[in-house]
Amino acid sequence: MEHLLQHFRKEEQPFIEQTVSMMREVEDRYAPKLTDFLDPRQQFIVESIRGQYEIIESSSAGALEDAERKRILLYPSYFEPTESDYNMTVVEVKYPQKFVTLKHQDVLGSMMSLGIDRSKFGDIRVEEGSIQFVVATEVLDYVRANFVSIGKVKVHMEVVEDPANYFRQQEIWTSENHTVSSLRLDTVISSIFNISRQKSASIIQGGKVKVNFTVKEQTSLELQELDLISVRGFGRLKLLMIEGRTKKDKIRLQIGRLEPKK
Repeated sequence: MEHLLQHFRKEEQPFIEQTVSMMREVEDRYAPKLTDFLDPRQQFIVESIRGQYEIIESSSAGALEDAERKRILLYPSYFEPTESDYNMTVVEVKYPQKFVTLKHQDVLGSMMSLGIDRSKFGDIRVEEGSIQFVVATEVLDYVRANFVSIGKVKVHMEVVEDPANYFRQQEIWTSENHTVSSLRLDTVISSIFNISRQKSASIIQGGKVKVNFTVKEQTSLELQELDLISVRGFGRLKLLMIEGRTKKDKIRLQIGRLEPKK
């Protein structure tokens, strides 16, 4: 366990311990285990740990095309996964769009008010007049009974049975290469968005930056591969790959960038 923990952040240790426990259960019981919905960084951690277990295989799914949040199925080599093993359902929420326009954060806020952990929900996709999101089937009945409004707007929910009717990913990510002097959060934000370190630090300390969906106010936080960074007013980034160092000892990064909607 110690050699695993040294490669990850201290705050990630509870998740790592939970993942190791799941791996051991698959190994001991020789039966599959399903994670909750994981963000890209968590998926990376699970796959890194799974590499330590020769008899355990894995596959992931998020229901929607190009899903960001996915459930990972861990299973012994004899097991052949089917779609139903991922235990997830796509639902569509409709509302009277002529009175209001709902956004991603409105939907997420109403989800969290249900008292269910974020890990029971997958991706959220918003189109005009309707919203789709993925939910763990084990909490579907509770969500259907209680998700009746978003803010003050009454909504109607129904299960989307046909995958042909799933909303497609509207976000377009571009891949970029950058060199930075360090992997500190303030340094990376400053370099990629072409702003001063002072302004970068001010944005972070002002609570406007999330790393893997959690607000981070520590400017010196060291970023790692597959971290997802959201900077309010600037856009979202994925640290796709740390590609090594240049001759001048700068760090080469491959970054995915999503610009904010105008």
